[in-house]
Amino acid sequence: MKLSIQHTTTYRFAAPATYGLQQLRLTPKNHNGQSVGSWQMAVQGGKVETSFTDQHRNEVTLVSLSPGATDVTITCQGNVETADNAGLIGKHAGFAPLWFYQRSTDLTSAGQGVRALIKGLREDVDEDVARLHALSARILSAVPYEIGRTQAGTTAEQALTTSAGVCQDHTHIFLAAARALGHPARYVSGYLMMNDRVHQDASHAWAEAHVTGLGWVGFDISNGISPDPRYVRVATGLDYAEAAPISGLHYGAEGEAMAVDIQVAQQ
Repeated sequence: MKLSIQHTTTYRFAAPATYGLQQLRLTPKNHNGQSVGSWQMAVQGGKVETSFTDQHRNEVTLVSLSPGATDVTITCQGNVETADNAGLIGKHAGFAPLWFYQRSTDLTSAGQGVRALIKGLREDVDEDVARLHALSARILSAVPYEIGRTQAGTTAEQALTTSAGVCQDHTHIFLAAARALGHPARYVSGYLMMNDRVHQDASHAWAEAHVTGLGWVGFDISNGISPDPRYVRVATGLDYAEAAPISGLHYGAEGEAMAVDIQVAQQ
């Protein structure tokens, strides 16, 4: 499937920025099942300083804000061809070793809630992929999808206590639980072509767990499936903080307002 993507992020400040530096993880990856045909990035109100590949093989672009900027717009667009591999990415590759993905983070620490969630899973399901799908279903049952109840800094345990969350929360819970079950696991940020709309106001997130004999396998907890050709992988990491589309800092820019418009359609 050939997908056309346009992603525009606009910042408006009530007071001019004196300094700002943003990390952009907005360039899709080439891998088994995904080929990037073209990809362009444009910045208004700032400039690209440099780019590099991080430990997760994400392409990271550093953008500085123009002094005195009150409006900053970052636009990415291009096309990506995807194949249906039933969520299978395959063998591990990259600079970070496989054991690195068994580490917990502040957002993915497994506490009492996660331990209760996975209780009995090993005994009830004896096959790895089936067990991870069962885990995904347990998470969605315990934490129904609901916007506005959590925020970017909500941890896996907090989302379980809240009993509501979005794709980021579902993914963090899955990562904490999968690692507790002995699987290396990582966060994925990217795009999903929706069947009922073209315009979206946020990117999507899902998880990948490493299964012996198969390699990395994707799980979209919020939709209860493994990724199909509608999904485009952009960045991976131990949690949202390492795979966030845009992160950074700025000074002097008060009263920030941000708007996101994403368009994903089949070409």
